[in-house]
Amino acid sequence: QVQLVESGGGLVQAGGSLRLACAASGGAFSNYVMGWFRQAPGKEREFVARFRRSGLSTYYADSVKGRFAISRDSTKNTMYLQMNSLKPEDTAVYYCAASYPGSSDYTRPPNYDYWGQGTQVTVSS
Repeated sequence: QVQLVESGGGLVQAGGSLRLACAASGGAFSNYVMGWFRQAPGKEREFVARFRRSGLSTYYADSVKGRFAISRDSTKNTMYLQMNSLKPEDTAVYYCAASYPGSSDYTRPPNYDYWGQGTQVTVSS
């Protein structure tokens, strides 16, 4: 069973940048599809970005494409989300998640098996 711990959230002005980290323990990245989600107040949790299980391909939500970048350091078992050109609408709790392979849709939160506790990102206008 993998444990996930996010860090790096905070308060930033619009146009600024933040880098989130997700440290995994109890399992190697290569065993899972790893992704980032976010949930704003009063809204459903939504997909942000993910890796293909191999780590060789990445996928992004249209709302963050070109501004966010997902990366990982397998030696540290840590995944990152670099967020640039932040907007007030990016304000949310950000979660990292891990899914056993085999799902048909990795944009859906129910298809993920493990979640971190989340880290708050607040973008002021």
